[in-house]
Amino acid sequence: MLVLRLTALLSLAALLSACAQKPNSVTLDQKHQSKCPLELHVGQQFILRLPSNPTTGFRWLMRDAAPQVLKSLGPEVYSNPEDTGLVGSSGISTWRFNVVAAGEGQLSLTYERPWEVGVVPAQRFTCTLKAK
Repeated sequence: MLVLRLTALLSLAALLSACAQKPNSVTLDQKHQSKCPLELHVGQQFILRLPSNPTTGFRWLMRDAAPQVLKSLGPEVYSNPEDTGLVGSSGISTWRFNVVAAGEGQLSLTYERPWEVGVVPAQRFTCTLKAK
C-alpha cells in the first residue's frame, strides 16, 4: 500500500514538473530578440509585443507569420501607456498566436510607412520559431 502511494506521488510530481516546464504562453518583445531561435510547444499561446507609434505614420507590417507553426488569434492590437497623458506618445503593438503544429517557421516584420515605396524600413524584427 505504501509503495502504491509513493509511486502515485512520484508520478504526480513528474507530471507537475513537466507542466511547469511548458508555460501556457510565451511572450517575446524586441528587448529579448536575442532569445531567438525560440523554442515553443504545440498548444502554447505565443505573444509578440513591439514598440510602436502609429501617429508618426510608421507601423509594423507582417512579412512572414510562420504559418507552418502559428495560427493568428486576431489582428494587431495597439495600446499606449495610460500614465503618459501625451497625445502622440508611443505604445505597444501586440499580436497573439496559437502554436498549432510542430516544425520550424520564420516570424518577420518590418517597421515602415506603408505609402513610402522603395524606402528601407526603419526597423526589422525577425525570429526563427521551433515548435515541438
